[in-house]
Amino acid sequence: MDDSFDAMLSRFAEVAVKVGVGLLPGQKLMIRSPLEAAPLARKLAEEAYKAGSRFVTVNWLDEQVALARYKYAPRDSFEEFDAWRVDGLVRAIDEGTGVLNISADNPTLLKDQDPELIRKTSQTASRYTKPYIERITSFAVNWCIVPAATPAWASQIFPALTQEEQMKKLWDAIFEVTRMNEKDPVAAWKAHTASLQERVNFLNARRYKALHFKGPGTDLIVGLADGHLWAGGAGKAKNGSTCIPNMPTEEVFTTPHRSYVEGYVTSTKPLSLHGNLIEGIRVRFEQGKAVEIGADKGETVLKNLLDTDEGAKRLGEVALVPHSSPVSKSGILFYDTLFDENAASHIAFGRAYDECLEGSTELSAGQKATKGFNDSLIHTDWMIGSGQVDVDGISQNGQVEPLMRAGEWVS
Repeated sequence: MDDSFDAMLSRFAEVAVKVGVGLLPGQKLMIRSPLEAAPLARKLAEEAYKAGSRFVTVNWLDEQVALARYKYAPRDSFEEFDAWRVDGLVRAIDEGTGVLNISADNPTLLKDQDPELIRKTSQTASRYTKPYIERITSFAVNWCIVPAATPAWASQIFPALTQEEQMKKLWDAIFEVTRMNEKDPVAAWKAHTASLQERVNFLNARRYKALHFKGPGTDLIVGLADGHLWAGGAGKAKNGSTCIPNMPTEEVFTTPHRSYVEGYVTSTKPLSLHGNLIEGIRVRFEQGKAVEIGADKGETVLKNLLDTDEGAKRLGEVALVPHSSPVSKSGILFYDTLFDENAASHIAFGRAYDECLEGSTELSAGQKATKGFNDSLIHTDWMIGSGQVDVDGISQNGQVEPLMRAGEWVS
């Protein structure tokens, strides 16, 4: 196997196109990429055309332009938005175009910027992009998010190394946790997603009423929505394609009940949010709502996020991830939710996923809410699992069944 960087990047792009987004014959593809990830974006376009795409477009994103706005734009302009861009995204999806996003954010880009401006920008973007997000989360088309190493991200993770060493080590880690070092990465991904599906089938058969998380600083009962469905690994889009929304992925997840979450919980990993790091999150819930919110670092940014709307202080996802996952075993704190959520069990503030509620597409918003489905403009995952956290399933009749001990599946 050719293990040169160029060969590995090509292999990564091929797997992302064929297995990640599950590109269909003749399908158009839209790639959304930071400028710093251009080498991967070009490889993805090349592999998409090789796989039979009729037309590939790349939407380039530039975080330095975003930073310049915070530094120099008029302070009263942060509730404005380029809505035409979202119109284009929605139109592309409605026309059947697949979506492949490259995640390569600088975790500390906005660390010195005004939290109030960050809040306004985030809330404005959430309002305008909701039609796009709803199509993505409901699998209107096949989609996938893949990572790319960048100098800013690599320097955050490996500050003691030279830039060349930083980039090599981060790319090596990306290739390892996305199974690119396997002899046959496509076969490895098929086996992995099949294993996740077995776990999904088991949990769907159990029909638990709630989950109980217990560990240092955590004693949390998360009620599950009526008609909740577990999901994980690969998903089936409405156009018939099977895709893997996140690469890497190690989670199985479902819909909490928006009104039945009780207790307190402490984060086990930092959360990178809008270029800020939020550490030591502590939250207490009553009747599904976060009533006490604190953090050792970044508390203002977190509270601003949770003031987005009424649903922002409630949960839209609960996910189980074994402590022995490849991301966790790497020993690396990636400062990126795409990775770190796959190192630990987690919960998410905000909107729930339609795929995790029976018949959601036929239900009105009110009917979904009655079943416990939470709606919000945000969806923000944060990690609560570790090798010290146990998880029990609580059955409909109140029986307690062990699911995880010390962060590992019981069976």
